[in-house]
Amino acid sequence: MRSRLLFLSLSLAAVFAPLQAARAAWPEKPIRVIVPSAPGGAPDVLMRALTQQMSKQMGVPFVIDNKPGGSYVIGTMDVVRAPADGYTLAYGNVISLATNKSLLANVPYDAEKDLTLIGQAWRVNNFLVVNNNLPAKTLPELVSYAKQNPGKLTFASDGNGTTAHLGMELFKAMTGTNILHVPYKAATAGITDVIGGGVNMMMANIPAVVSHVQGGKLRALGISSLKRSPDYPQVPAIAETVPGFEVVSWGGLVGPAKMPPEIVERINSELHKALATPAVQQQFRTLGADAAPSSPEEFHQLARTETEKWAKVIKLSGAKVD
Repeated sequence: MRSRLLFLSLSLAAVFAPLQAARAAWPEKPIRVIVPSAPGGAPDVLMRALTQQMSKQMGVPFVIDNKPGGSYVIGTMDVVRAPADGYTLAYGNVISLATNKSLLANVPYDAEKDLTLIGQAWRVNNFLVVNNNLPAKTLPELVSYAKQNPGKLTFASDGNGTTAHLGMELFKAMTGTNILHVPYKAATAGITDVIGGGVNMMMANIPAVVSHVQGGKLRALGISSLKRSPDYPQVPAIAETVPGFEVVSWGGLVGPAKMPPEIVERINSELHKALATPAVQQQFRTLGADAAPSSPEEFHQLARTETEKWAKVIKLSGAKVD
């Protein structure tokens, strides 16, 4: 009996030893990072800055592979189908990990079951900006004015289901106001119309509108974080008027389901190191993003919380993406 157990132990050791050795040597070749959006956009630029630093730290190339389309579904499905060996990662964000579940009729993946969430990397806040000719000069005045003029005010967005759209739907729900949605194909077109007065307001990522605010073309009535930003202390938090209001764009690294825990831990550790470097932090700040490292567990919890939060807003607003 003892000899059989010894034989079994030796046999199992022989089977698992090469696998353990391979994991210990990881990484030995380039790591592919799928970005489910077009080159040149904020996610692409942020991921290139991050992975360039991680490449220096880990001694292997990180290769960005842009796979835009389908509300991040095309690129996300690529990583879902990839081997769980740590050599294929992807950018995951509030869209692919949270809102798609409620916005799309048939999402071909389950973010909870089909992906490994490795760690959050950044967060981007938004400004609620208005046309300069709007009578409301402060956020309380805007809420009051909107209630006195139901259905007469309009807000722009860069499309159905985006942060700009859902953020304003949450604002409407929490303030009891009726403001009409005017979707555009790109944020720049919506911003241009808010400046020109064709649309009254917009909730937009700070990098997209901060130059217009500083140049006096738009008025920022609030920032979408729970507290004021040290970078823009003169702009009140929307939560000062609407308690609990928060709309944040966020993103991080994900991989296929069932990645080896030691590889997930290694990537998360390198992610933290990269986000702590002045060079990466400066590049992020240039794009209006704040480094926001997390553990895998914290990233999972963020995705769950945001999925539940936006599901309620999406149901209330009736928002859908074809």
